[in-house]
Amino acid sequence: VWLTQAGDAKVRVSKCGGGICGVVVWLRDPIDPATGKPQVDDKNLNPALARRPIIGLPLFSGMHPAGPNKWSGQIYNADNGNSYASNISVAGPDSLRVEGCVGALCGGETWSRAGR
Repeated sequence: VWLTQAGDAKVRVSKCGGGICGVVVWLRDPIDPATGKPQVDDKNLNPALARRPIIGLPLFSGMHPAGPNKWSGQIYNADNGNSYASNISVAGPDSLRVEGCVGALCGGETWSRAGR
């Protein structure tokens, strides 16, 4: 389980199929202050998905091995409802580098291993 750089979510990363999956398992603020209900994927442009809870939300799709301790695929950003080409790599025993790109513009953050 990994804590995002902002410290606002924890993501369980596990092997699945031939690659890895990542699912939100914890939010610092699980309740939406506007509704008083659990946060949902309300930025998703697909109305059928916009009501799904953030906790339990799958963030990675098609993450396949791209080298030693490195995977490539797509990552979903619930902050804006968009998916991005992504690379994930183990940066050390307690850090995971998560990068996403739109065209030539790339950004990333380092997630830290969450306490158990």
